[in-house]
Amino acid sequence: MAASNLLALIDDIASLLDDVAGMTKVAARKTAGVLGDDLALNAEQVSGVKAERELPVVWAVAKGSLLNKAILVPAALAISYFIPWLIVPLLMIGGLFLCFEGFEKVFHTFFHSPEEKAAHQAELKHALEDSAVDLVAFEKEKIKGAVRTDFILSAEIIVLTLGTVAGASLVTQLGVLVGISLLVTIGVYGLVAGIVKLDDLGLYMVRKPGAADLTKTIGHGILKAAPMLMKALSVLGTIAMFMVGGGILVHGLPFLHHFIQHLTEGLGAIVVMLLPVLLEALIGVVAGGVVFVVIGLGKKLFVKA
Repeated sequence: MAASNLLALIDDIASLLDDVAGMTKVAARKTAGVLGDDLALNAEQVSGVKAERELPVVWAVAKGSLLNKAILVPAALAISYFIPWLIVPLLMIGGLFLCFEGFEKVFHTFFHSPEEKAAHQAELKHALEDSAVDLVAFEKEKIKGAVRTDFILSAEIIVLTLGTVAGASLVTQLGVLVGISLLVTIGVYGLVAGIVKLDDLGLYMVRKPGAADLTKTIGHGILKAAPMLMKALSVLGTIAMFMVGGGILVHGLPFLHHFIQHLTEGLGAIVVMLLPVLLEALIGVVAGGVVFVVIGLGKKLFVKA
């Protein structure tokens, strides 16, 4: 009897693991778009740090991301079970925050005076070059911003995954959510670490004793491409904020979702694929601008009061 019970338990565990693996694959496909945004955002967030501190900063953000998911997974399961209607409003708040952060970055880029930009650049240069400056505090600000952004993106990934396994048992849901959380964190931050260390790889290839001419040529190419890649990721990271935030808002407001669907009816396959993304990003820009103005007015009123 004991042996048969043990075999039954092993069979149940094997069946559960098979279900978890299958559902994890489906969830991974559904969250692939968010992962691209996550990668661009986080690679941009950890830029501007001393070269020797890049990997420790990435590791610190990765640990923050794991903590985010350790909070979000049980919270998402609890909310979906007890108060499922709350998931969408919480996501909407997160989407608005992403749109606001994106708009704030664009506004500061284009509307800050040259004096303010010069002062910011001087402060950044001083922080990176002067050993007397408290780089721990400087890095903490970088890490805090990256972890805050990761929290919202992680929440969207977890909610999308939860939707995929909504009809499964609680144990299966937990297994899939934990599996996706680990895969996302390892995948995204592994790639981020690789991206931020590209210039070091190029420098190693150029300076390696006895390196072939082809190796040195590739190294020089990497050194030239790395700054352009980081600049591109900075732009893509901001665009991703609008795309992810706007997408959350569109899917949370059915009338907007149906309106965009109606606009794409009868159009070509490429237009049907691209137009919703562009419209979601545009809605993200508008929403970010509205929140930016409201917060600005609120600060002025609060200061006057």
